[in-house]
Amino acid sequence: MQYDYIIVGGGSGARVSRASRRACPDATIALIEAGGHTERNLLVNMPVGIAALVPFKLGTNYGYETVPQPGLGGRRGYQPRGRGLGGSSAINAMIYTRGHPLDYDEWEQLGCTGWGWRDVLPYFRRAEGNARGANEWHGADGPLTVSDLRFRNPFSERFIAAAHEAGYPLNDDFNGEHQEGVGFYQVTHRDGSR
Repeated sequence: MQYDYIIVGGGSGARVSRASRRACPDATIALIEAGGHTERNLLVNMPVGIAALVPFKLGTNYGYETVPQPGLGGRRGYQPRGRGLGGSSAINAMIYTRGHPLDYDEWEQLGCTGWGWRDVLPYFRRAEGNARGANEWHGADGPLTVSDLRFRNPFSERFIAAAHEAGYPLNDDFNGEHQEGVGFYQVTHRDGSR
């Protein structure tokens, strides 16, 4: 068989490619993925499933280890990596955080033209379907659902209050104008699931 495009790995990028196929409906695409279908996996779809998916090497987690690390006394570091449609996005904590704007600007200063913060922000906005609505920092019509937590753990509330008491600024939007501070992250949940 012949294909116009071959996508190796069914991670986040493959999902974006599938979603943008509408732009080229006649293109033929082959997706090669070592893992299985994750959309019907209860642990993948419910946010608390991370407690079962990340710590163990399973069918949905390659469970890689680093080479021995001198800074860890020769121990190896554990590196969970998703195996299946969605890749590591199928086993992550569903927390929505972008990189710091200064990091993107540094990439541009190092020669990565078009990767400065002001260059990439429109793409973040276009991808985002933020339940809070659109503004200078967020989009509301994109395919990636971004929302506030439906349940806030009382312990987390106390932790945030204590950090604020200790002098750290409150931040209710880590993807907005300021990234520093304490608060609750937004998540990529839709109606309580991935």
